[in-house]
Amino acid sequence: MALSPRVPELGALELLLAVARLGSVGRAAAELGVSQPTASARIKGMERQIGVPLLDRSPRGSKPTEAGRLVVEWARQVVEAAQALDAGIDALRERRDAKLRVVASLTVAEYLMPGWLMGLAEASPGTAVTLRTANSAEVAGHVLAGDADLGFVEGPATPPGLAGAVVAADRLVVVVAPGHPWARRRTPLTGPELAATPLVLREPGSGTREVLETALRPFGGAAQPRLELASSTALKSAAMTGAGPVCLSELAVVEELATRRLVEVPLEAGLDLRRPLRAVWPAGQRPGGPARELLVLTRRSIPERSAGSRPRDGFTEG
Repeated sequence: MALSPRVPELGALELLLAVARLGSVGRAAAELGVSQPTASARIKGMERQIGVPLLDRSPRGSKPTEAGRLVVEWARQVVEAAQALDAGIDALRERRDAKLRVVASLTVAEYLMPGWLMGLAEASPGTAVTLRTANSAEVAGHVLAGDADLGFVEGPATPPGLAGAVVAADRLVVVVAPGHPWARRRTPLTGPELAATPLVLREPGSGTREVLETALRPFGGAAQPRLELASSTALKSAAMTGAGPVCLSELAVVEELATRRLVEVPLEAGLDLRRPLRAVWPAGQRPGGPARELLVLTRRSIPERSAGSRPRDGFTEG
């Protein structure tokens, strides 16, 4: 049922309660942060709206009329109910804002997310975070379905239906076991050579696979993979056991390259295997609360080799 036009607004009822408690329109106005003329005009407007005088005014102050005392009592119940509603809404927002659902591609989840989440825990210790891992195509699907507040993907473009911000840069590398013939190459690997070689690759739908296939398209496309594996750990193991050349993120092989368990194969300049790493969320929305805090942290924690791709102020959407 719609309320009668005779029902005053909540702010006017709060003012009436303050006048009844303090005995003065001027003191009530000061408490509520409005001018005395504004408060007087609001009281008079409420009296016209209700149709009865609410205050007896005198040089000593103002006090409710008999009708005013009834309205004051009813107003107190309304204001108390509104305050309870306000407190309940705040509690709901705190509960919502204290939870963050993240879904990230495997590279981001394994090599970047732990540091970011440690920073978030220090900044917002009350935030409960759930992290799921998936390939980039699946990440986009989870965010579009509302299963996650924030996603992180690899690849040349923001998935359809999502907005995004570049939070880091990565580079794919081709690595082999020390005993592989490519480990002793003195000349860079060419695009046609790489395209013609069966590689050990991630599964279709992964950002790594998409970037490689895009880069090799001018050279006739990637050859049929020797093996398809679903994680960076599996790819590294396959490379170290001599299964063949592997293409994966440089973030994943820092330790293996430093200890010479794997060898990076140099590539010719025309092979661009750099890729952005993006945070994504539903188009038309802007992340808030812990999701926004996590986005800010991503800019502070990127390794120096990725710094050149970071926007200096805010986030570059796209």
